[in-house]
Amino acid sequence: MRSMISGGRLVMSLAASALFISLLFGAVPPASAMQIQKVVSKKGIEAWLVEDHSRPILSLQFAFKGGSTQDPDSKSGVATFVSGMLDEGSGKLDSESFQRRLEELAAKMSFSANYDNFSGSFQTLTQNREEAVQLLRGAVTDPHFDADDADRIREQLLANRRLEEKDPDKISSIEWYKLAFGSHPYGRSSNGTVESLQAITTDDLKAYRQRIFARNNLKVAAVGDIDAKQLGDLLDSVFGDLPEKADLKPVPDVTLANVARQRVVTMPNPQSVVQFGFQGLKRKDPDFIPAFILNYVVGGGGFSSKLMQEVREKRGLAYGVYTYLYPLDHAGIFAGGVATQNKSVAQSLDLIRAELERVSKEGLTETELRQAKDYLVGSYALRFDTSAKIAAQLLAIQLDDLGADYIDRRNGEIEAVTVDDVKRVAKRLLEPKNLIVTVVGEPEGLKEVGL
Repeated sequence: MRSMISGGRLVMSLAASALFISLLFGAVPPASAMQIQKVVSKKGIEAWLVEDHSRPILSLQFAFKGGSTQDPDSKSGVATFVSGMLDEGSGKLDSESFQRRLEELAAKMSFSANYDNFSGSFQTLTQNREEAVQLLRGAVTDPHFDADDADRIREQLLANRRLEEKDPDKISSIEWYKLAFGSHPYGRSSNGTVESLQAITTDDLKAYRQRIFARNNLKVAAVGDIDAKQLGDLLDSVFGDLPEKADLKPVPDVTLANVARQRVVTMPNPQSVVQFGFQGLKRKDPDFIPAFILNYVVGGGGFSSKLMQEVREKRGLAYGVYTYLYPLDHAGIFAGGVATQNKSVAQSLDLIRAELERVSKEGLTETELRQAKDYLVGSYALRFDTSAKIAAQLLAIQLDDLGADYIDRRNGEIEAVTVDDVKRVAKRLLEPKNLIVTVVGEPEGLKEVGL
């Protein structure tokens, strides 16, 4: 916990934050009206820009390729640790002074790490942009990594990790990735373990930043009250002093084994939490859009999905059941989950397997396909209703290498999918005999398989 800001500074900070939030969530141009500019700075840093001068605010999203796959083998959690340290002081500002100045400027800055990327988010009012940008520059290029701050962040990470060890949902997910990916970097939790977090040193944090933060490894999206010239100057100010090239260790592609596996982790609880899944698709796979539609109908569409109808609506076995596609840089996953009473786990899994098998043989009807298309096309605009969301979408499109025209193409690609396309992809993906399952709880009549 950081120290509270006192007196007039707190009042000023809250007032500025209220103004910032009202501007951040104001109306923005629809996706169809956006003009994406590709901006290249004098030092060769590229960004995508959507200018919007209707409000005095800038939203910036950026990412370095690498993420937690670049953690040292014996020290998982380094990337996540770094993400918690970058705003803990820079230059002449210690941690408390850095945070106080951010609040006084009503600027927002955050960092995170997933398997494949280390990401940053930044928002500032135009009137405070120059000084706020210097704070961002310090966080990215000259963070303190002081030992005392590192110890405090470590304790926060350890506390979160110990909470995860008592959370059936977290345990089920972590164990599923271990079972699916084994010794591959995807088999490790990005949050590390208690043992690995305790072993991480400030030298490890510095080494990670020095290897990963580089200009050739960087994607940037900017939305708001800034023009191309100003953005170019900002890019060079924030990122221009970074090394030209990153030092990434190679990460191999991995394919999930075509064999059923089932792990049971015993935990006293009146219900069990289940994670299930199998091989999915990478984002650039030609079948990804049909698979995206398929996932929505099978388990990604909430109460209208097939699994929800079978498991909850018809039989009342669970409050919810879901599926999702997770395209990683080096693997693809089609996965899902359900939580149900211990006595109902086996029946729920049997129903899930049966429905997956039925869809793999029959595909979707024209009506199911049409309804899915209508929702997926119609809801796309909701991803662009704030400047921060637009910047996040532009960054994701860059990271997936889909091209600046993807926003214009996307709905047409969905509309072009046929019943035959979905049936082909369903047969390719939904093979119940290859299902990998982890169960946390005290499920009745359920045994481990393939271990």
